[in-house]
Amino acid sequence: MDYYQSPTYGKVNLERLREIVSEFMGKDKNAKYEIIVGTDSQKIEKNKYDFVSALVIHRVGWGGIYFWKRIVQDKKISLKERIYQEATMSLTTSENFVSFFRTNGISKYNFQIHVDIGPNGETRELINEVVGMIRGSGYEVKIKPDSYGASKVADRYT
Repeated sequence: MDYYQSPTYGKVNLERLREIVSEFMGKDKNAKYEIIVGTDSQKIEKNKYDFVSALVIHRVGWGGIYFWKRIVQDKKISLKERIYQEATMSLTTSENFVSFFRTNGISKYNFQIHVDIGPNGETRELINEVVGMIRGSGYEVKIKPDSYGASKVADRYT
């Protein structure tokens, strides 16, 4: 069973997460919402990596709630493979929720995927590829310094 963690709600299954999100968004149906998914990873030991995907529901101007999920991978991978896995995990998480958000009766939201890459550092060469992959999947994408879903929220748990 899929479980997510929340600093507010603790460990919740997918059905409970949907209830919480629906209740949160239902409190103000006229508000503007941003639904943000971001993934970050860290090497935790030789050939072992910690991946964390975060789902952020931001009621613009009024705060938000977030949930996160961890996957540990026991396999040596390159930086490029890690970045692609982060993007793929964010896409998978997004796909798990996009139909829910479209059918919950709340139409004012902006779905974004935040990736932990930017114009500085080793990942700059991957920007066009990763951004193209995510845009090609139909999502708005943000990179550093605007990708707080990955570089701040998910990063907090890796």
